[in-house]
Amino acid sequence: MATLKAEIEMSRSASSGVLKSLARSVTMCACIAAVVASTGCQALVKGIPVSRVPRQILEGELKDEFIDINLLRLRQDPPEYYALGPGDVLGLHIPNIVALSRESVLPPVHYPQDASLPPAVGQPIVIREDGTVALPFIDAVNVEGMSLIEATDSIREAYTATENPVAQQDEQVILTMIRQRTNRVLVIREEAGGMGGGNKRGTGHILDLPAYQNDVLRALSKTGGMPGVDAENQVYIYRGMFEDGMDYDEILTSHCLANCEDPCFCNEGPLPDPPNVTRIPLRYPPNRAPSFTEDDVLLGDGDIVIIRSRDSEKFYTAGLLGGGEWLMPRDRDLDVVEAIAMTGGQLGAVGVGFGGLGQRQFGGQSANTAWCRPSEVIVMRELPCGDQISIEIDLNTAMTDSSERIIIKSGDVIMLRYTLVEEIGNVMLNLMQFNFLVTGLNGGL
Repeated sequence: MATLKAEIEMSRSASSGVLKSLARSVTMCACIAAVVASTGCQALVKGIPVSRVPRQILEGELKDEFIDINLLRLRQDPPEYYALGPGDVLGLHIPNIVALSRESVLPPVHYPQDASLPPAVGQPIVIREDGTVALPFIDAVNVEGMSLIEATDSIREAYTATENPVAQQDEQVILTMIRQRTNRVLVIREEAGGMGGGNKRGTGHILDLPAYQNDVLRALSKTGGMPGVDAENQVYIYRGMFEDGMDYDEILTSHCLANCEDPCFCNEGPLPDPPNVTRIPLRYPPNRAPSFTEDDVLLGDGDIVIIRSRDSEKFYTAGLLGGGEWLMPRDRDLDVVEAIAMTGGQLGAVGVGFGGLGQRQFGGQSANTAWCRPSEVIVMRELPCGDQISIEIDLNTAMTDSSERIIIKSGDVIMLRYTLVEEIGNVMLNLMQFNFLVTGLNGGL
């Protein structure tokens, strides 16, 4: 009986010790809460609730609604026939006139490097800048814009339809294509990889595009295809001379910001494109179709085609997500919940909640044991006027309420952190766990 009373007294003593330890833990947590509240640790970055942020700041053009450009708009229409022009190299054979040899001698045969062209026969003649060809014994003949058949008839007429014909009316005239004229174009691609592979950043290509194949689609096809996900969804075509570039520099120098009553909502818009630059979008909103024409996708000698990289389209993380920068998706919108998941932040609890106690990981780095998940998100966004606004989001609400899931924009900084209640709860629960552990060890001893 005495032994039983002693055990009861010992149990009461242990329970009293646990209660005292719990009381000390609660007191300590209250002190911590008071210190946190007084020092303003949670107030270092205050945010404005999403519901109170003006819609002009939250809304923007949604990339999810964009559609791809029809590839037919990136190439020129196939011609009814090949129209001759300056730079074409023709093969001409007229027995005893151009060949200057006996009729039994066969004309020379040329095998073009372009497999799409058949072998050509005759002496090579070049169409000059004025569209004419120089021929022996007669004046130059203009063949620009003609087909091969029309040019053949024109040359035959020039030799036979004169007062003193050089050739007979039924003279055989053979005119073939040796080499088509080309347009030399420079293509610069700033995205990674590209033609040739490897880790090279950006590539440059000099292309000789044959006539009627000198368009944007063929230039892209010959240099690696459509732009990658790390490149802008548009193509720039620079035309003109050195002086044109100098004129654009003067335009930028004289460009001034527009004045408005509220500078924070004053959008100056993008800088104007140079007058000699054509912008070809590859994706566009369906309610605003691009207005470029077929002539805009044609490339001439000296034109420069540029595909810009989009290295600047990034958002940044801080707080429990860890410091880092992340490339924005190119063809879709990214809301705040998706951004947290993309950067390695855990959303919600594991299983029904108990299985995830004490287990969390943010930004790929292990953190201290926590019972309460962080639910406060601060999105710091730069305004057009250069100022900054901090938008506060309740992550728990955002999981079920789409109005809290704002779209992330380029340049945003996403900070994930605990609320004050979550911080206090984690401290209390961890201290209680520690006290029970110590009490259990003492009881075992």
